Order: sequence, then structure tokens, then C-alpha cells
Amino acid sequence: MEEHKIGNVSGNIGGLKKNQLAALERLAGKRVSREQIISAELARALCQLSFELNRQIGVLLHRSGQVEQVVVGDFKGIMIPRLGAVRSAGGRLKGLRLVHTHLAGEAISDEDLMDLLFLRLDLLSVLKITPEGLPERLYSAHLLPVPSEGRSWAFLEPVHPAGQTDSFTDFIAALEGEFARLQATNNVDKGQDRAILVSVTTESQPRAEESLAELAELTRSDNILVLDTVLQRSRKVNPRLIIGKGKLAEIMIRALQLDANLFIFNQELNPSQVRSITDYTEMRVIDRTQLILDIFAHRALSREGRLQVEMAQLKYMLPRLSTRDDALSRLSGGIGTRGPGETKLETHRRRIDDRLARLTKELEQVGKERYRRRARRRKKELPVLSLVGYTNAGKSTLLNTLTSSSIVAEDKLFATLDPTSRRLRFPHEMDVVVTDTVGFIRHLPADLLQAFAATLEELQEADLLVHVIDLSNPFFREQMQVVEDLLRELELEEIPCLKVFNKIDREGVGEQLLAEARREGVVISALDAGTFAPFLERAEQLMGKILRVP
Repeated sequence: MEEHKIGNVSGNIGGLKKNQLAALERLAGKRVSREQIISAELARALCQLSFELNRQIGVLLHRSGQVEQVVVGDFKGIMIPRLGAVRSAGGRLKGLRLVHTHLAGEAISDEDLMDLLFLRLDLLSVLKITPEGLPERLYSAHLLPVPSEGRSWAFLEPVHPAGQTDSFTDFIAALEGEFARLQATNNVDKGQDRAILVSVTTESQPRAEESLAELAELTRSDNILVLDTVLQRSRKVNPRLIIGKGKLAEIMIRALQLDANLFIFNQELNPSQVRSITDYTEMRVIDRTQLILDIFAHRALSREGRLQVEMAQLKYMLPRLSTRDDALSRLSGGIGTRGPGETKLETHRRRIDDRLARLTKELEQVGKERYRRRARRRKKELPVLSLVGYTNAGKSTLLNTLTSSSIVAEDKLFATLDPTSRRLRFPHEMDVVVTDTVGFIRHLPADLLQAFAATLEELQEADLLVHVIDLSNPFFREQMQVVEDLLRELELEEIPCLKVFNKIDREGVGEQLLAEARREGVVISALDAGTFAPFLERAEQLMGKILRVP
């Protein structure tokens, strides 16, 4: 269907005569009573013009009664334009209702209901046309605050446009009141981002649930309220929307009921997928990578950490510029320029490239300063023991207890980002430097790992790696594998490594699991220094062998 737009008339208007276009523009200037879905006069004019053109025609009406837009389709349907530019009333619904014609006497279709769902319309109404080109009756559907019989919508009794007796204003006020009461029962904080988490995966059910639970922890770490989670296992992921259109409609209804303002996908989305989902849902959409970048942006305290996060964010943003704002692609030439000038999109890309170049130079300088600090430490001939592990495994807590420090150690993912070093004396009078670095995580964004390469250079100076493992996590084996794979990627697998199984005081850590862990390494509770003796003894033995100390 070829799309055009003239004033407030859009859609399939190619080939129409001047008088027909004028009639459509007159429809766009109409206003109806707030109490009516549509006036009898407007309904009659809409049906007659639709009958004459043999095309479906729809009008988008604001709650004030003003016709916001006229949409022309073909015989089978209409294509609703993006409504972002159309003003809407407050509340959870869009503040707009759609009334359009059906030429063949067909009922409200599945496509009509999808428009109702995705656009969060106040009401969707269909005018059936008689053989004489007059309104037969008005058929309407609206969203439900609570699904009934598996459906998220309900139908009103058909009525002739001239026979409307119920107040549309009262109806919408009552409907939004129900949505508001539902939100109140969920204790939604409007000052906080409110997210629905979505995961579409081909993994097994337990693995998929664990991954979604980790996304929920990441979300809470970023101070975002998790309202609901949606998990869909599929043999094949939809390349355009990630998730099926029907399931996406269900999630939209859930967002409407819970007053969510954000979708967070557990999978990394490419720019076209973000655009497609945003177009369908008119919701803010981010993916796991963007969430992790945001956490890092909030948590990085050092100059180096902030530089690294900014670099990773810019690298993530660069290929997605064209999806952020259509206005960026408009020409920005002006007086004194030759030709049209470069586009705003090109200008933004050039600025990002320039900023990335500056950040690279600054990070190189910071890296040199870090190298000089490490050189001074090497002159003191102090061996280095570096803590590595999955995020939230307890590395910072272990460092605090070992060295009587007060490093931030929260029960949150990525609570510690900036590397920290402390001096430790082993029981047999050997001094070492203990360093704590950023925790690893599954699917760590490549740009972020690359940006933090300078920080992770601390690990290359290590004489001994201590791999801290959360034994209480049911998937600790998979987390161990993630860390080992990342160490190989960083070319650190040749450094001796001691496995330390932490959180043995947690519920669910039985004797069989403890015995299995002791065969592979040592077991501790980072909160209890009384459990450290085997760890300190084993670490000192390994360090002695490494340094060839008798």
C-alpha cells in the first residue's frame, strides 16, 4: 500500500481527485461531542466517502472530540501511522480512539485487535456500511485491566451512531480508574524506571530461568523496579521482533496493567530489532548489554573507569545512531556551506569518532601511569595475588576480611568496578599484594571487555590468581566455565590459579558438595575469617613454589 500524507490526511491517497481529497480534509477538520464515540453526522460522511472510494477510511479522534487524523486504506484494511507526533491525553491509554469503515460487512478483525493492543487505543470501532453506503451499526472493542477468559479485550454492544446513549467520557474515566487501581495494588513508584524483563531463548528451561534471574539481579543493581518477567523458549528466534507478535501483544497488555515504562531484553538486540520493537510497542527498549553499560556508568568511580565506560557506551551507540531519531538524518547545511552539507547523522558519527580518539589517548596516558605504579611495586619485590571470579561471588568481601579493609561490598552484581589493591601478610611472614578486579559475567559485552583491558592488565602482573566461586549458586559450574573462558581470552590461563569455593555458610551447601569442592580447591566463608586457615596455607604454599622460596 503506497503511503502519502497531506495535512492531517494520510495513507493510500494516490490517484484521488481534488474534490475527494478536499472531502477527506473536511473530515479532518471535524469535531464531535466528548460524550459520543462518533457523531451520526461524521459517521454518515465517513461511510459515504468510503463507499464512493471503495476504500476503508478511518478517523483518529482525541478525547476532546477533535479529529486528529484521517487514514485512507484499500478495500481490505488501513495502515495506522506512527502516533508519536499525535498529542494524547494523560493516563495509561493513548487518549485516542480509532473509528474506521468495513466495506464487506466483516467484523472486527484480528489485525484491528492488534492495533488496539499495540497502540493502547481508548477504543477501536468499526462502522459496517450498508449496500446504500450508509452506516449499518458501530462495533467497538476496548482493552481490559484484567484479562478475562484468556482475552485482553472486550466488545461493546453494537449500536447505530444515531442511537448512542452511554457517555463515552464516563466509560473511559471508569476504564482508566480500573487500570489505576490495579497499579496501586502493585505499589508502583513513578519516580523509578519500571521494567518488564523479556527473554527469548533456545536454551533448556532451567538454564533459561537462571539466565533470566541473573538479568533480574542486574536490573535491580541498576535501581530499576522489576514488575514482571516473561520467558519464551523457542526453536527459532524471530529475526525481526525477537518474540512473536501475539506474545508481544500480551506483554504490551501486561505493561499497560502494571504501568511499566521499559522493556529489557535478555538477548543483545541489533539496531533494526530495537527499531521494530519500539515501533510496535511505542515503549522504551533496551537489551542486556545496554543495561550492563548503564550499571558500569553508575558504579565507575575512578577517572580510568569513567573513561572506559564512556568509550564502551560510544562504541555501543555508534551503529545504533540511525535508530535513535529520524531527525538525525535531515540535512543540516546552511549559509556559508557548499552544497547541502553533511547530515546530522554524519555529524553525530564524526563527533563520536573524534571523542573515541580522544578517549583512547587519555586511556593510554592513564595506562602509562598505572604501569609506573606497578613498576614501583615490583621494585619492592612484593608478589601479587589477584582475585578473579564471577560477579557477586564474594571477592570484595574476601579482600575486606583478609586485610581489614572497608571496600564497597554489596549483594549486587558489579558492586565493585575499579581495581583495588591491599597489602597482606601470610602466616609465615610473607607479604603479598592482593588485588580485586571487576567481576566477570556471562555474555560480557565485547566492547566493555576491550575497554576494560587496561584495568584487567592488573591480572597480567599477578603471580597467583585466586578464582573465587559462589558454591551456593546452583549453576556455579557454568559460572566457573565463564571465568575460565574469559581468562583464556585475556591470555591469562598460564598463571597458576587456586580455586576458592565461597559461601559455604549458605543454605543448600551440603556435605557432598563440600567434599567435591575440597577435592578441587579450598572452601571458605568470606564473612568468617575462622574458615581462612586452609586457604591461607594453600595460597602461601603455591606462592612459595612460584617464587621458589624454600
